[in-house]
Amino acid sequence: MSDQTDEANLLIVDDLPENLLALDALLKAPGIRVHQAESAEQALELLLRHEFALAILDVQMPGMDGFQLAELMRGTERTKQIPIVFVSAAGRELNYAFKGYETGAVDFMHKPLDTHAVRSKVSVFVDLYRNRKRMARQLEELERSRREQEVLLNELRRTKAELEDAVRMRDDFMSIVSHELKTPLNTLILEVQLRKLQLGRNNLAAFTEDKLRHMVDKDERQVQSLIRLIDDMLDVSRIRTGKLSIRPTEVDIGKLVASMVENFAPQMEASGCPLLFQRPESLIGVWDEFRIEQVVANLLTNAMRYGAGKPVQVSVSRQGESACVEVRDQGIGISSKSLERIFCQFERAEGSESSAGLGLGLFIAEQIVKAHQGCIQVESEEGKGAVFRVLLPLNAGA
Repeated sequence: MSDQTDEANLLIVDDLPENLLALDALLKAPGIRVHQAESAEQALELLLRHEFALAILDVQMPGMDGFQLAELMRGTERTKQIPIVFVSAAGRELNYAFKGYETGAVDFMHKPLDTHAVRSKVSVFVDLYRNRKRMARQLEELERSRREQEVLLNELRRTKAELEDAVRMRDDFMSIVSHELKTPLNTLILEVQLRKLQLGRNNLAAFTEDKLRHMVDKDERQVQSLIRLIDDMLDVSRIRTGKLSIRPTEVDIGKLVASMVENFAPQMEASGCPLLFQRPESLIGVWDEFRIEQVVANLLTNAMRYGAGKPVQVSVSRQGESACVEVRDQGIGISSKSLERIFCQFERAEGSESSAGLGLGLFIAEQIVKAHQGCIQVESEEGKGAVFRVLLPLNAGA
């Protein structure tokens, strides 16, 4: 027999040592390992420790005979598939062969054994064993390959979904950007065309001091709108690439919020949303002042847009080792559906389609707060206003 990569174990059971030695010498070949047992009990111990390609059992043994051992093997899950060949020196008239086949044997051989026949039969069973092992390995490989392909397919599906989301987000972004940038640009272009027309007619009376001041104020608002939109886009780009800069210094957040409220007060009054704010005692922490101003400005802008012309309350307090900035409006509120995605990019609350902005304010605010190891919370119901709460650890800059 040729050498094979699968070593095959053979079990021979006989109560006479000389028979075992003779059979061992007959069966030894490259790739075959013969295990000897002088009793059924020894055979059972070997069967628990090894996997066998074939078992050759002597029928007549003291104690448990070969037939009883075969019945035990057939009744055990681990050994029931092992082919069994019986060997007996008894005469054919005892009809042992019939009983052997009844116990599940695949063959029955009479002593003295035919050397060529024994080797030929063992070779067949060893080849069958090796083929079975090879097929089992191939099936395992196929199953592993199937699982890998399934994982790859799921990854491809996820990637496809992510790409579709990215394309959809890009299209949404381009649509919103084109719309939002056109608004201040169109106003500026219209103003320039009107002035050019007046100058072409040599109508300098159209440029009195009051009118010029009004024009400059109007131009400044439109330019500031453009700058804000561009800054938002740049911040999103920085966030995506992990390059959003945080430069922490000691900041009195009560003073910072008071300054922001003072700056926003005229706009809020004009929108019918007066700001209610009582400056707290000094509350100092380590944060990036410019970035925290961005967060507060976004929350105040949000309250002004959706405040429905009602007062907006702003407060600053200490909660444990964190500073808490709270902005509460009494406006249109946010639906539960919108609450789930309000901090996503390019998301705007329902009913806000006519409002300015790219839908990036809250996304940027949350990323800035996270960069300070803080969190931003929102509580709202439709028609009942909204509360935005920013919690910032006092030593975030450390």
